[in-house]
Amino acid sequence: MPKYLVRASLSTEGLKGTLKDGGTKRREVVANLARSLGGNLEAFYYAFGEDDIYAIFEMPDNVSAATASVTVSAAGAGQPATIVLITPEEMDQVAQRHAEYTPPGA
Repeated sequence: MPKYLVRASLSTEGLKGTLKDGGTKRREVVANLARSLGGNLEAFYYAFGEDDIYAIFEMPDNVSAATASVTVSAAGAGQPATIVLITPEEMDQVAQRHAEYTPPGA
């Protein structure tokens, strides 16, 4: 199953909800979101700085990952940024493929 890294910046309402409910309850809500779409939450961490949350998900496909992202954004909880992760084995496959490409100015 494809893996995704999600960085999220919480909105003011998202932060208020986290402070009210606590971090573990919010993690469970995120895990339930993933399960409802056929996925799995592998890791979930809070951070401080530009992003408030870092999470790794296994999701069945890009549509499921996008559905999760849009659902959170539409609820106003925060702004997630989703990054598709590539396994070392997939990178081996990339290394074996050859594409035709002409760089600019060549």
